[in-house]
Amino acid sequence: MAKSATPPTTDPVKFDEILARLRMLVERLEGGNLSLEEGLGCFEEGMQLCGRGAQLLDQAEKRVEVLLGTSDGPRTAPLAPPPDREENE
Repeated sequence: MAKSATPPTTDPVKFDEILARLRMLVERLEGGNLSLEEGLGCFEEGMQLCGRGAQLLDQAEKRVEVLLGTSDGPRTAPLAPPPDREENE
């Protein structure tokens, strides 16, 4: 039986599943053994997964804001890289 060029896709619903699928797509694209159509298909799927991942992150951020909410509104602050990373970059 001939092996399919593209593994069967199932719609990942968890953020970790999305990341795993994106990693697999990147490996396939970096491998360079894809036809133009296969490469475009991987890219298209990756873009859709990125959008879904962004949605999940937005939902998580809103949940955190609700949990940290005070009478003055949510207490949020941007994440900063560790001090030693800033010095090395």
